[in-house]
Amino acid sequence: MGINSKHNPIGFFDSGIGGTSIWKEVVDLLPNEDTIFLADSKNAPYGEKSKEDIVGFCIKNTEFLLKKGCKLIVVACNTATTNAIAYLREYYDVPFIGIEPAIKPAALHTKSKKVGVLATRGTLTSELFNKTSELYTSGIEVIEQHGDGIVDLVETGKINSNELFNLLEKYLIPMIAHNIDYLVLGCTHYPYLIPIIRKIVPANVTIIDSGEAVANQTEHVLRVLGKLTETKEANHYFYTNVDEQVLINFLPLDRLNIHVTHKNF
Repeated sequence: MGINSKHNPIGFFDSGIGGTSIWKEVVDLLPNEDTIFLADSKNAPYGEKSKEDIVGFCIKNTEFLLKKGCKLIVVACNTATTNAIAYLREYYDVPFIGIEPAIKPAALHTKSKKVGVLATRGTLTSELFNKTSELYTSGIEVIEQHGDGIVDLVETGKINSNELFNLLEKYLIPMIAHNIDYLVLGCTHYPYLIPIIRKIVPANVTIIDSGEAVANQTEHVLRVLGKLTETKEANHYFYTNVDEQVLINFLPLDRLNIHVTHKNF
């Protein structure tokens, strides 16, 4: 199979399992596409690393996926996108789909003119996020909150723990006090927390993430390039550098051809 074949896989990488929330959206929209997902849980969370380290991780992840023949790479991590995607697009000859906090739709639809953004420290301090925020939030108050500690708890399987619930309360209650009506989830780990977040925020608060938009953009780019796969059974390969069970717990093993491998990288 040639490197430019439309039957080559779509690649994904993230600092752990969070990007599987994006992967699920893409697979739901494009069920015939093979995929390869790289979960760099050993280095999670990227949001607490330096920009130089983040770029280095992204180079390593990209080169792994390119060696596997990926025809397009989804950077399934907000922090990696906001800190490294410009570099990746400059130095690698493959389409990249990035992920940014969905600040634009929140800013366009808020009625209270107050929007909350829960994201990693690395995302909120990035140049790309701040440029996007400035572009769309004129006249709107944006309440930003670093989600320190959340990714660590998700990666260790503590989604339903009191520790995580209390941490979310600590981060979200000040936003509620500011009368937000939109909450933007700026990390791909966070969509898994929506059922818990719903117990904390009022019903009038709309929670949004970037998954659907990323899936639509992936489909659009592949269609424009003539690289959509539409008529075969798909296989999905996952690689993780920690205990495979952590990743397996987030995957729909009962309905897809999924293969999970531990690999040191």
